[in-house]
Amino acid sequence: MSASSRRMSPPQVCGAIRDDVIRGTFVPGQRLTEESLAERYGVSRIPVREALRTLEAEGFVLSRPYVGTFVAELTDDEAADLLEVRALLEPLGAARAALRRTPEQLGRLKELTSLGLEAVGDGRLDAVTRLNSRFHEVLADASGSATLSHLITQLSQKIAWVYAVELPRRAHDSWREHQQICAALEAGDPERARRVVADHIAQAASAYRRRSGL
Repeated sequence: MSASSRRMSPPQVCGAIRDDVIRGTFVPGQRLTEESLAERYGVSRIPVREALRTLEAEGFVLSRPYVGTFVAELTDDEAADLLEVRALLEPLGAARAALRRTPEQLGRLKELTSLGLEAVGDGRLDAVTRLNSRFHEVLADASGSATLSHLITQLSQKIAWVYAVELPRRAHDSWREHQQICAALEAGDPERARRVVADHIAQAASAYRRRSGL
């Protein structure tokens, strides 16, 4: 597809590169050039340059003066830190969401859960990753706390990177757990919502630690 037909904005270019890092299309240590990325996404070098600056700030790439830009490596220490912070923030957000969510937000969470289970059944794991991130972002937004929503949304992309390798093993269980989260929100039970989200995160973290030896 040509550049003129795609017309990707800088945020879209940033998201596309980030998704390619998360799913392993670009591997840790791989050098990324503006020229090759511009050609891949059908854009000029300007939005690519802006995207790489954003991704460096987020920790997905790193720039070495006079050498180039490279895909960063997610270290075990950083992964452990992300898992710990997530375990503190998301159950709090879920408890608030049980009391503050709107019918539209609950409907969206149920819709995302159905789409996620469909994607798992079809083996569309790229779609599962995107839907999972979106589920947790909507859940955070349903808390009614702009601060919590901002923090959790910031974490969601890095968390997707942490779990990308483990995804095929836990995908079905994860979306069944999402159904339990929706049920707790529908019941308006904050303690149940807090508990099921804490258990969901603990299961995912345990699977990651078993794989990585953390």
